[in-house]
Amino acid sequence: MIGSAQLQAAYKKARADLLAARTAAGHWEGHLSSSALSTATAVSALAVAARASSPEASTVTLSDYLQLVERGVAYLVGQQNGDGGWGDTDRSYSNIATTMLVIAALHLAEQEARHPRVLERARAYVDSQGGIGGLRARYGVDKTFVVPILTNCALAGVADWSQVSPLPFEWACLPQRYYRWAQLPVVSYAIPALVAIGQARFLQGPPPRPWTRLVRRAAIAPSMRVLERMQPSSGGYLEAAPLTSFVAMSLAATGRADHPVTRAALRFLCDTVRPDGSWPIDTNLATWTTSLAINALATHGTLPPDVVNLDWFLDCQHRVRHPFTGADPGGWGWTNLSGAVPDADDTAGALLACRHWRDQPQDGKRVTGAARQGVQWLLDLQNRDGGWPTFCRGWGKLPFDRSGADLTAHAMRALHAWRELQPRAIERALRRGWSYLQRHQRPDGSWVPLWFGNQDEPQEENPVYGTARVLLAYHELGADGTNEAERGYRWLAAVQREDGSWGGGPADRAAGSVEETALAVEALVARRPDAALHPPLKQGLQWLTDAVLADRHRESSPIGFYFAKLWYYEQLYPLLFAVAALGRAVHGMATTVCD
Repeated sequence: MIGSAQLQAAYKKARADLLAARTAAGHWEGHLSSSALSTATAVSALAVAARASSPEASTVTLSDYLQLVERGVAYLVGQQNGDGGWGDTDRSYSNIATTMLVIAALHLAEQEARHPRVLERARAYVDSQGGIGGLRARYGVDKTFVVPILTNCALAGVADWSQVSPLPFEWACLPQRYYRWAQLPVVSYAIPALVAIGQARFLQGPPPRPWTRLVRRAAIAPSMRVLERMQPSSGGYLEAAPLTSFVAMSLAATGRADHPVTRAALRFLCDTVRPDGSWPIDTNLATWTTSLAINALATHGTLPPDVVNLDWFLDCQHRVRHPFTGADPGGWGWTNLSGAVPDADDTAGALLACRHWRDQPQDGKRVTGAARQGVQWLLDLQNRDGGWPTFCRGWGKLPFDRSGADLTAHAMRALHAWRELQPRAIERALRRGWSYLQRHQRPDGSWVPLWFGNQDEPQEENPVYGTARVLLAYHELGADGTNEAERGYRWLAAVQREDGSWGGGPADRAAGSVEETALAVEALVARRPDAALHPPLKQGLQWLTDAVLADRHRESSPIGFYFAKLWYYEQLYPLLFAVAALGRAVHGMATTVCD
């Protein structure tokens, strides 16, 4: 049985580790896992650019590109899994998408002769997964990632251009407010890929219909202006190496290696490569991890003084209409860097963090001003179905543009925390949010999130994350006693492993994770459980406490789920979630869960 001293020791250890992870500038930046997928796309882009650059291009620049290609190839070769494939991270199972991208990268880097056995095993893995048909089956109707992968392969000569679906890049010339009505075949945040890849496919094989050819040819210049307008000062679209690489390779391969968009994209890749020759899926999640850290530390009761640079945090709020999505001012993105785009999850996290400064005399007024804008931004984002999407209201046709239970619950918590700012509007929004959550609870009592997954689950979903996050909303909004909440708590207790942890998939294949165990424990602690939930909470707290005292809270799991089934892990996640769960236990439940 867990003792209060042991629980306190684990909390103090995790809290001290979290505070020590702050940057000198007074926020948290974290560290995203290196990604074979990102590295493969970056290698391809740099190899195509080196081959396509004009003779007048700087020889120093070309030499830099080629050196990065060599280092990236060395990293990729060292990451091949035993089955011949590659996963997105060094802790991920092989998948057909990443493996096809690595094959293409090795061909574009002209490394076939140096690594014949690597390529032989990789091709065998792709064949075992069904080849291009298997790739299409992985993504279904969503072309957001299938078409870029096949474009990359076609540029490398390992796929035929006839297998690459044309993309209507001319639609990008429409005003942004009409995008959601255009039935685009890619998600809202993939417009740069729609333009660059659509143009590459068009120039490789114009459509047979004369009018379509005329329209698309006329749309090349104006859609390039859309690309320029959307590109941030860093050069990296969404701060993401894959999206930026797809744009760069497509433009470079069609004679525009020296175009300002291409040069800026390649500069971004050069600026974000890691010492080992790899690239992460995104530059960093600084705003998101800082919000999580503030809210985790606050579960114990009060924040330490000067825990974060408040000026830095408030400066992360977007103050102008965003060129990428057309979003109004008021939202927060996942990072302070220029490629960030405001979204529901990060705005909700920031609003919850801002709540802790509301009553401070020196900061309350400006924090409330920022919150007022953020609240309005979230209210305007709510979909007709009552849920919240990630970036844009009303798209909803493709998987990562639809409303999500995790996003909805987070937005509801944030609006409830600032309900005095717009009481009537927030009450209406919350009623619609409740209706969405009720409709999307699964028959077994769980909820599935949009933006987190578990590679050991059959559908790569993460119902532990989704259910825990939704139950926090039920608790904070006073709905613990509803039938939906009771079913959610029972489901969470029922899927606990025998050792007290939570995680996905069969116990003989994967261990429970600190991240998911902490999320489940926090939800159960917040509930102040009844007799039926008391034993799983005690067992979960014991497992989590033991894990922290044994330093296992420094071992990250690939539960992060980026767009289009791209995996990542973040080194701060287990630490952040552990602090939140243990802090809540120490503050409010110690006498109940300890002996």
